[in-house]
Amino acid sequence: GAYPPGTQPPIVQPPGAYTNQVPPGQKGASQMMPMPSGIPDCPPGLEYLAQIDQLLVHQQVELLEVLTGFETNNKYQIKNSLGQLVYFAAEENDFCNRNCCGNMRSFDMKIIDNLGQEVMNLYRPLKCTGCCCPCCLQELEVMAPPGQPVGYVIQTWDLCLPKFTIQNEKKEPVLKIIGPCCVCNCCSDIDFKVTNLDETETVGKITKQWTGLVRESFTDADNFGIQFPMDLDVKIKAVMLGACFLIDYLFFEKNNN
Repeated sequence: GAYPPGTQPPIVQPPGAYTNQVPPGQKGASQMMPMPSGIPDCPPGLEYLAQIDQLLVHQQVELLEVLTGFETNNKYQIKNSLGQLVYFAAEENDFCNRNCCGNMRSFDMKIIDNLGQEVMNLYRPLKCTGCCCPCCLQELEVMAPPGQPVGYVIQTWDLCLPKFTIQNEKKEPVLKIIGPCCVCNCCSDIDFKVTNLDETETVGKITKQWTGLVRESFTDADNFGIQFPMDLDVKIKAVMLGACFLIDYLFFEKNNN
């Protein structure tokens, strides 16, 4: 077949291929990662995660927050290693919760794909803070699609190190996350290792990236890198993305109270 005048045949890409084409009418816009197809038993919208082994999470600078000091809803761009946009994340919260509870606030985080569809929802319940009290541990639920749990991030009590357990939808432990003894932004990246359950093998990491003195001093807009095995279950990759947000709020979100 021929195609109607003024139209072009569709571009068929092999699995794993990426395009550098910017959508028409969006000059200078972020390049978008095309959705892979033909991935069995994959929750809708998580197909992107099947073909990548790392994500870049860039929090957007909110001018109103910089100028007034009032906490605004966080927004993030989530990209692959080529810089192509995979998802957009937006916190949904009210003014009182954001500015009274600070970085310990509860939140709903909506994850939107390049088609504008909500493919994930992250829910963090409000819990009291208390690093020395085992009853005040943080948690986060990951749903994909919204309403369908695929896993959980559960803080694990430890006297010296920040630790978390990644659980599947049945609340069975799958992986662990171990942070450094001192979580301090001091002109360098900060790694949270992702290990097997007995903590003998590192299989990935979540890295808080140093963004420069000015940005670190005057904003709480953070950049993260997430690395995981290519063949890891896409549901667990989604839970690791949720763990990145929980870590951001717990350790790197400025508390203005």
